[in-house]
Amino acid sequence: MIQVGGLALSYHGEDLFKDACFSIQPGERCSLVGRNGAGKSSLFRLLTGKETPDKGTIAKRKNYEIGMLDQHIVFSKQTLIDEAALGLRPDEQDCIYKAESILFGLGFKEADLERDPRDFSGGYQLRLHLAKVLISEPDCLLLDEPTNYLDIVSIRWFTKFLSEWRGEFILISHDREFLDTVSTHTLGIHRQKVSKVKGGTIPFFEQIMQQEEIHEKTRVNLEKKRDHLQGFIDRFGAKASKATQAQSKQKMLSRIPVMESLKNLYQLDFQFNEAAFPGKKMLEAKNLSFSYDKKAETPLIQKFSLLVEKNERIAIIGKNGRGKSTILKLLAGELEADSGTFDRSDNLSIGYFGQTNIDRLHPKHTIEEEIAAANPKLSLTQVKGICGLMMFSGDKSCKTNSVLSGGEKSRVLLGKILATPSNLLLLDEPTHHLDMESIEALIDAIEDFDGAVIMVSHSELILKRMALDKIIVCHEGRQELFLGTYEEFLSKKGWGEEEY
Repeated sequence: MIQVGGLALSYHGEDLFKDACFSIQPGERCSLVGRNGAGKSSLFRLLTGKETPDKGTIAKRKNYEIGMLDQHIVFSKQTLIDEAALGLRPDEQDCIYKAESILFGLGFKEADLERDPRDFSGGYQLRLHLAKVLISEPDCLLLDEPTNYLDIVSIRWFTKFLSEWRGEFILISHDREFLDTVSTHTLGIHRQKVSKVKGGTIPFFEQIMQQEEIHEKTRVNLEKKRDHLQGFIDRFGAKASKATQAQSKQKMLSRIPVMESLKNLYQLDFQFNEAAFPGKKMLEAKNLSFSYDKKAETPLIQKFSLLVEKNERIAIIGKNGRGKSTILKLLAGELEADSGTFDRSDNLSIGYFGQTNIDRLHPKHTIEEEIAAANPKLSLTQVKGICGLMMFSGDKSCKTNSVLSGGEKSRVLLGKILATPSNLLLLDEPTHHLDMESIEALIDAIEDFDGAVIMVSHSELILKRMALDKIIVCHEGRQELFLGTYEEFLSKKGWGEEEY
């Protein structure tokens, strides 16, 4: 178990949390929630001893092992299976089947086992690191956004794995449904305080709302009392007959605490800038084929056809490496198909969010300048509002793109999409670097958007919320069009078939 008492940490004079006290008891599985920048990852570093708190203590049971994903990807073995086997305990070195089982669950194939781990993409290298942590079977897992590079099939396997985990874990994720499925408790950082509740994220946020409501009611009542006393002092303070009473009121006034009005952390108002579209048919792709390897026998995208009409909601789903992002790039005109035809309306205005597009941000532009350039008609107030929605409030919006992390650049790119007048949104995993509250606001904005939306997502919560008209299911070497919602897809097709 872990016992935390009086923990405090600040950066550059700004408190992340103060006097944090909580414990992780045997068998407890905790979600860790809080706005981006609240200190979730910093808390992980404190628990593992990689960072030292300003105050407070962290006590762990003797020989208590914590397993955490290392940010530095280093491989020492020549094959995937040998590298994964490094995670096995000393008394289980012959239990290679344990390593294989976890690797397969995370999306690796048998043919991958003898490949050099350095040959895999960055996403699969992170999966290998996750596998090594799981294989080592520590007493407690600390997992920071472990599903970011997993597809739906792997997330479903990982959800079952964590549900059966016998030890403890603390899990950071932006996927509320995933957290609520696997966790027994919710640990949250809110307004520099750390609190823990039994159950999922909903009880935690209900508790926060109650605290906020009590704070605001108390503040308003105290302000009324202060105003009343100050009014008496202003009115009668100069009169000799009332001087004693006025002095008494002044003393009472000085004893009433001044409670600050709470900054609203959760009321986010995302709104896409809509461009008018007078017709119905936006674009039609017919018999598209495309392959990065022009010598490949089977193209990645093969005879793919799609009609997109105004107001449609379309999802692209499937395992990683099946061509989901490639389809978006073809529709956006980022890639040219090897064969097939496109018919695009003259009134089409595309807002395209692609993970690789962050490289196109102007390195010398500030965040404000980058978003303003996307739509010169926006006022400075509107630009700053979008910056704030993307978690760049105040002076943070004056940072240049060159100093931003990958996640911050993704948020700038999403801000540009919000600013750009569009009637067709092409969104490739836009929620990866948003916190839970921002994701909810983004989904609301997508629901309110009057144009069409095509989104790649591995989040089943989002897929269920989107009221889909069509689903493009990417298999190996072929694409299938399913007409209906995600719930209907699960009912009629499901993820049981290995071919996905």
